[in-house]
Amino acid sequence: VQLQASGGGLVQAGASRRLSCIASGRAFNSYTLAWFRQAPGKDREFAAAIRYGTSRTYYSDSVNGRFTISTNNAKNTVHLQMNGLKPEDTAVYYCAAFDGFGSAGRLLELGIYHYWGQGTLVTVSS
Repeated sequence: VQLQASGGGLVQAGASRRLSCIASGRAFNSYTLAWFRQAPGKDREFAAAIRYGTSRTYYSDSVNGRFTISTNNAKNTVHLQMNGLKPEDTAVYYCAAFDGFGSAGRLLELGIYHYWGQGTLVTVSS
């Protein structure tokens, strides 16, 4: 399984940005795809997750209501639409995947994700 993230860049506070992650290597029908982020000097943290091909989603409190995760099944792609960006959203964003779905608490655990993309940097200026 390979995950390739893209879409990062420099944006102003309040702007929107869409990240994309192309998944390849197998069928993802039973997979959960997620976005994590890691700000400078901080631990990697969960942002959003989706059960592939469904509308089952989960968001962290810090992005809920501003970010939307979705999949394009025809293109094996997961998107993260980020609206109302804040300087504290500045981070490297990583897509991740594992085979299955879990409780809200379990989805936050980095260790359950078997596959990771290379990360894409989002910088939000004030």
